[in-house]
Amino acid sequence: MNGNRKALGRGLAALIPQAAQESVPEGVQEIAINCIEPNMQQPRRYFDPTLLAELAASLRQHGVLEPVIVRPKEGKYELVVGERRWRAAQEAKLSSIPAIVREMDDRQALELALVENVQREDLNAMEEAEAFQRLANEFGLTQDEIAVKVGKQRSTVANRLRLLELEPEIKAAVKKGVISAGHARALLAIPSGKARLQMAHHCINEGLSVRQVEEKARQKKATPKRKKQRPTTIDVGLNDLEEQMQQVLGTRVRIVRQGTKGQIQIEFYDDEDITRIFELIVGEEQQG
Repeated sequence: MNGNRKALGRGLAALIPQAAQESVPEGVQEIAINCIEPNMQQPRRYFDPTLLAELAASLRQHGVLEPVIVRPKEGKYELVVGERRWRAAQEAKLSSIPAIVREMDDRQALELALVENVQREDLNAMEEAEAFQRLANEFGLTQDEIAVKVGKQRSTVANRLRLLELEPEIKAAVKKGVISAGHARALLAIPSGKARLQMAHHCINEGLSVRQVEEKARQKKATPKRKKQRPTTIDVGLNDLEEQMQQVLGTRVRIVRQGTKGQIQIEFYDDEDITRIFELIVGEEQQG
């Protein structure tokens, strides 16, 4: 696994050796802009108009220095890597663009596009989450396998996927950069629905830090309210207990009963998540 991550860290040349030979004429060809179509399934969805205009101005002066990667499709070519360069070339009124043509299936195309965008840090957290979900749902990859493919820790993949639980309005804010991934994770500690949306609005309007959102999330779960709703094993099953604990802690909780005894297993994703969970469990008692 570490070897794969190291290879991915070296860039596209580790996945497609020919990509490192851009200076070799036979490795690159000029393709007419109008013969290339965007990939509607590519992970990157948002392109900043200002940055795109700046790149277009640079292309007018210097040309396209790094070729895009395309695959043949229905008599034309479909973009796999380099949509931002292709869009900027269109805006710059270029007639053609240097490209590397490769045969690949849908899975290979998605993996390559995802890896390239992740390495360039071009994707926002929500775009990453949606791409990871596609790799899992469409191609059956586990979180560990996805982590190896994109050269990230499994905890990072898990944290990204959790963001998909957010409401559409909050997801859109993350995509636009109005809310950071850290804010979004803090919002997950609040039960879904009106309360979470209200907190998201406070976060945006008041410019709250991640820690402030976490603190306000804890305040939403006031002690009297939790005591009023606290179930007992007499009238509520263990599944209900697990669900309520998951809402409080913002992570998966499992209760394992062994006779009259048992264990409560609380899942965490990284050191920061451990601290967050600890503060939720202990913090309020200390403050009280």
